[in-house]
Amino acid sequence: MVEVDASYVKPFKTDTLLVAPGQTTNALLTTDQNSGKYTIVASTFMDSPVVAVDNFTATATLHYTGTLATTPTILTTPPPRNATQVANNFTKALKSLNSKKYPANVPSTVDHSLLFTVGLGINPCPSCKAGNGSRVVAAVNNVTFVMPTTALLQAHYFNTPGVFTTDFPGNPPQVYNYTATPAAASSQTTNGTKVYRLPFNSTVQVVLQDTGVIAPESHPIHLHGFNFFVVGSGVGNYDPKTDASSFNLVDPVERNTIGVPTGGWVAFRFRADNPGKTSWTHSRSKFEPSPTTDSKNVEANDYAVLISSY
Repeated sequence: MVEVDASYVKPFKTDTLLVAPGQTTNALLTTDQNSGKYTIVASTFMDSPVVAVDNFTATATLHYTGTLATTPTILTTPPPRNATQVANNFTKALKSLNSKKYPANVPSTVDHSLLFTVGLGINPCPSCKAGNGSRVVAAVNNVTFVMPTTALLQAHYFNTPGVFTTDFPGNPPQVYNYTATPAAASSQTTNGTKVYRLPFNSTVQVVLQDTGVIAPESHPIHLHGFNFFVVGSGVGNYDPKTDASSFNLVDPVERNTIGVPTGGWVAFRFRADNPGKTSWTHSRSKFEPSPTTDSKNVEANDYAVLISSY
């Protein structure tokens, strides 16, 4: 392994790569095996037992030059679909170079400490007949994003009133056992076009917490306009008193997309030094509708909007 999301990492050897939706990964392959044909396998990772996914396996073949067509292909077996430990071992092995040429400029102090719950909900939808008047939505801190007709960055730049409000909650509006199943909170969310405003050059820590509302699952999160440093992750509910003390502030991996662990949390830090740029963290969850489910019953994209001022 040499790179993720266009950032170098400390090289390490592995036989399995984990790539979440939206992530990029570069690895160097040394062709030091006997001449022959070898399979490369890509399969789904999903360690939530209640979330349906397409469990298909994609294959490719690595051919050594001069290998005869009749040579049998050497097969390989991917890890189980729910191989959580394999996934954790890979993500924890990712470290930034933190060299003189490629330093890891991790913010050592934090101006804004944010805790975002990332999960699902069920909201009323009178037109959703197949869903009995409801639909599944995604939410961050219990807010389901309402897409405006005017671009947020445009409204921010021209100070257009009425497009968004600046009251996006920096912490969950209700504190509960986030990862409990069944869920310890209501499944209904609030709707709004809300943003959280950041002063220019401020340092930000974001903890993304999965929830058990409907079902715990891994959520891929992307931050537009910035890279961030992944300083910690864990299972269960994030505890700032104990978990923050184990953060890696020396050589954490730098990237722009991360997968929130199923039933767990991940923390990252960045500096808001891209002025005027609207950056979004968003969860994208895939549902497999049943034959009686209308596609509009599923609203699976959601956003937490961060605006960095000039």
